[in-house]
Amino acid sequence: MSSTTDKLKGLANEAAGNVKQAAGKVTGNDRLVVEGKAQELKGEAQRTLGEAKEGAASLVDRLTGKR
Repeated sequence: MSSTTDKLKGLANEAAGNVKQAAGKVTGNDRLVVEGKAQELKGEAQRTLGEAKEGAASLVDRLTGKR
């Protein structure tokens, strides 16, 4: 996946996870809260991976004189 795709999917998972957590808290559904937290953490990891890929590509470009 590209860095942009990773970052977008990460943001989407973070948002969905936050919604699940809120819904679980409102309804008293602890399982939904836990699932939401897990999805939020997955999203954070995806977004971080995308940022790392972008940083690595930028570094390679600078080292090879492409930027």
